[in-house]
Amino acid sequence: MPRTTQANNKTQPHDGDVVAYLNGIEHAGRREDAFVLLDLMREVSGERARMWGDSIVGFGEYHYVYDSGREGNHMITGFAPRKANLVVYVMPGFSQYGDLLAKLGKYKTGSSCLYLGRLSNVDLKVLRKLVDKSVKDMRRKYG
Repeated sequence: MPRTTQANNKTQPHDGDVVAYLNGIEHAGRREDAFVLLDLMREVSGERARMWGDSIVGFGEYHYVYDSGREGNHMITGFAPRKANLVVYVMPGFSQYGDLLAKLGKYKTGSSCLYLGRLSNVDLKVLRKLVDKSVKDMRRKYG
């Protein structure tokens, strides 16, 4: 049986002021989009927003344990307003959400990262459904 080790993730939640952080975003359009995401994710998740590290706004938390025994906690969903784009964290990945992605609009993906230029380039109703399904899938998997 693998030995369990607690992960020392560099991105940890803390009680930093989310609204102050978002108000500090220089680009007015990115700041406006960040507040839209804040409201959307708060409504969909039913969780309060928390800062994770220096630049991620996260909602909820789950505990994971890998087959290797490594374990830790991470947010259920969240976003980061980066200079180049908005990053929306869809923690289950995207393989089961192809139907929604086909209707979303302009985006790129990484393993669990949805990269959006501006929210005006996507269908917000579809984005809401995508976040909602991913949150529900995470809660089903991790309780």
